[in-house]
Amino acid sequence: MAGRKWYEADLAHVHDVGFASFSLGAAPLLLRTLRAHGIDRGLVVDLGCGSGQWAGKLHEAGYDVLGIDGSAAMVALASRRVPEARFVRASYLDAKLPRCAAVTALGEVFNYAFDSRAGTAGLARILRDVHRALEPGGLLVFDVATPGRGSGSPVRHRAGPGWEIVSETTEDGRARILTRRITTFRRVGKLYRRSVEVHELRLYEPRAVLGILRDAGFRVRRVSGYGAERFPKHYAGFLARKPS
Repeated sequence: MAGRKWYEADLAHVHDVGFASFSLGAAPLLLRTLRAHGIDRGLVVDLGCGSGQWAGKLHEAGYDVLGIDGSAAMVALASRRVPEARFVRASYLDAKLPRCAAVTALGEVFNYAFDSRAGTAGLARILRDVHRALEPGGLLVFDVATPGRGSGSPVRHRAGPGWEIVSETTEDGRARILTRRITTFRRVGKLYRRSVEVHELRLYEPRAVLGILRDAGFRVRRVSGYGAERFPKHYAGFLARKPS
């Protein structure tokens, strides 16, 4: 991540205050899913934990939480939101996973290309690492962006109290790479501060992800959303269980 802007202070703030609906909307179904599989306590590792919205719901439900994120600003926000949990700054590609009951990675976490290790080989390695870390019967829940995710309007705009964000998206269909140029305006005093980040994502075919999960030893099924939080087009979710 050296030399790359990645959810620095302004974008982390905007994501926290303006884009929490996905993780918060997913929380009720995800908590029911954990309990339905007999996981009503223990450690849950949240990869790409962001500002700790989902971690907070896990803590409220009685779980121990380890959040891992590559953004120092996100980790700082999460630590303030859920001081009882543990948060570590690290790429999901470098994460040292302890023994745990479940692992979650919500919101395209495995798509983000921090460095040259991102891609199919990197995905396969982290999924094997998750399988080793999970207790028998443990769960992995995650979602990925798939080819075509960049379709639709190439420029999108959102605004809220004290902030605006403009995202320009391009997709290289042959290389299966999506690029977002994100311009953020955040009010600081009477003025607005402008910042720009460029994020690159590797896009995965759902069938390929299913194969990688099965090769890693998981029993897996594809899901179309997390309860009321339905996935948009060109998105796929997975519920993977380590056999008991």
